[in-house]
Amino acid sequence: MISVVIPTLNAQAYLPACFNALIPAVVEGLVREVIIVDGGSSDLTAQMADDAGAVFLTSAPGRGTQMAEGAKQAKGSWLLFLHADTVLDIGWEREVSKFMQQVETGRQEPGAAAFRFALDDRGAKPRILEALVSLRSWLLGLPYGDQGVLIPKQLYEDVGGFLDMPLMEDVDLVRRLHRNQLTILQTRAVTSAIRFRRDGYVKRSGRNLFCLFLYYLNVPSRIIARFYD
Repeated sequence: MISVVIPTLNAQAYLPACFNALIPAVVEGLVREVIIVDGGSSDLTAQMADDAGAVFLTSAPGRGTQMAEGAKQAKGSWLLFLHADTVLDIGWEREVSKFMQQVETGRQEPGAAAFRFALDDRGAKPRILEALVSLRSWLLGLPYGDQGVLIPKQLYEDVGGFLDMPLMEDVDLVRRLHRNQLTILQTRAVTSAIRFRRDGYVKRSGRNLFCLFLYYLNVPSRIIARFYD
């Protein structure tokens, strides 16, 4: 069964939709627990987690740190890391269940999976960006954290888990997997487009690519984080 780990920081506006998408899998018994790891929210995030029956933990801020803490406390044999502003499409649990069965029965090598990137925005720009992200994921085997990461807990521990990094923790984890250990599912993970609407699609996308370029040049993540925001 799956332990869902969600890092949060003032996420009350996003959690209801994120939680609602998980309900069918909880009812079916596929999801064992939902773990919220909060980095110091001042809104109603804690109350919403409690109302939803989620496990609520606190840690130092930073997605890598928060998700690592959630993984330590997780009781499921599979981990699903989700961002709070991501909503999985209806029926996601069926594709995930099939993937897990293939791995657990030995028909597929133990590996991780990510969802197909999508944005909750209309128009040509978000569709173009979605296509470019799909191309990156397919060519480079490099999904980002807003696509979710589903991974057996044992494999997660074998590759070293999330490191204490202020940025690029998702890329860092995926790079420690072999290319044949990563599957991109067809189900969409629909993510908030607020950053792209606020900063502009070209500017935000360019900034993300620049941060990725710096990461591959082995620039420390604490320095890369200055450019990200």
